[in-house]
Amino acid sequence: MATVLSVSERAAESAAPPDGVTRTGPTLGELLDFARRTASDSELVATLPLDPEGRTWIRLDGPGGSEAWLIGWPPGTGTGWHDHGGSRGAFATADGELTEQSLAAQLPTEGWRTLELADGIDRERRLGAGQGRAFGPHHVHQVVNFSAEAHAVSVHVYHPPLPLIRRYSRTGPVLRLETVERPEAWT
Repeated sequence: MATVLSVSERAAESAAPPDGVTRTGPTLGELLDFARRTASDSELVATLPLDPEGRTWIRLDGPGGSEAWLIGWPPGTGTGWHDHGGSRGAFATADGELTEQSLAAQLPTEGWRTLELADGIDRERRLGAGQGRAFGPHHVHQVVNFSAEAHAVSVHVYHPPLPLIRRYSRTGPVLRLETVERPEAWT
């Protein structure tokens, strides 16, 4: 079992590409700006059908070739732990409140099934209407609507468009890779 060492959030989620790598597409700031502007579009948000049992979504075109999603979250629903297959992204809450639980560590993307996480890498943010956050290509998190009564709605945007999503289970400090989903599974 490999151990992931704690790193600062700033280093783990740096917007700067590695030396020798040219980044194309929108910046993290542009992705977050798009998510916030779209989340504030009450007419668009009102078009999302809300289901009392499961999440609902509408795919949107994002800036600079990115993909975006308007997502409805019934009370008590969440994503489970996952990453974004190397895409960077942003999300903003349009209605209600979402909680993001994330890891402030850069995980290897290949060659492992089980990792033991170091102490001190867990982060939690509550994001009410109008609030959002951006993240880099190695971001692992889960997003949850902890409300027992109210739906939440959010906008998520990714560049490049999601090539895959890795889903994880977590027991204490142990993170396990469970599945890899391809786009055809969620479109």
